[in-house]
Amino acid sequence: MSSGRKPVHHAVYDTYADWETGHATAHLARAGHEIRTVGPSAEPVRSVGGLRVLPDLALDDVRPQDSALLILPGADLWDTSDDLAPFARKAREFLDAGVPVAAICGATAGLAREGLLDDRDHTSAVSFYLAATGYGGGDRYVDADAVTDRGLITAGPTEPVAFAREVLGLLGVHEGEVLDAWYRLFHDSDLEAYAVLEKAGAL
Repeated sequence: MSSGRKPVHHAVYDTYADWETGHATAHLARAGHEIRTVGPSAEPVRSVGGLRVLPDLALDDVRPQDSALLILPGADLWDTSDDLAPFARKAREFLDAGVPVAAICGATAGLAREGLLDDRDHTSAVSFYLAATGYGGGDRYVDADAVTDRGLITAGPTEPVAFAREVLGLLGVHEGEVLDAWYRLFHDSDLEAYAVLEKAGAL
């Protein structure tokens, strides 16, 4: 990790969707960002894919001032219980402190219930998925692969590469033509984009 760079915190909880954030975390780590996992407690959790993860720290021990970004993956639990509501409250704490948050899939519904999407442009799986939460931000819904507004990234479950694009751009890992090429390579298998990344030393 580069000197003085704050870690990225990645939430993990039972049933979290392990495929949704892999592009983002892998390329952040390759760029020198430390990734620290955050669980409801220090006890192990298991992803929807069956991966057992021992969190680096518990949610109560995470402070926005010690973080560069909070990543919230989707999970069945976002829609079947209130167990993950503390993660949405932590997202509010981060945003209030000016520290960015990135939420994908079911985590967007958790943020909608917390009121964090009422005054920000955002996206998710589909508009009516968020509408079912009863939130007040329906007029700010954007039909896009991923959206960034005032430090909050949102994306739907089928857009892990677009989600990563927004994360990498927000943290300055890639910018401009290089960021566009990164997206085209990993989303579209564009071999011309590979050449751009190779020339920039971004692979």
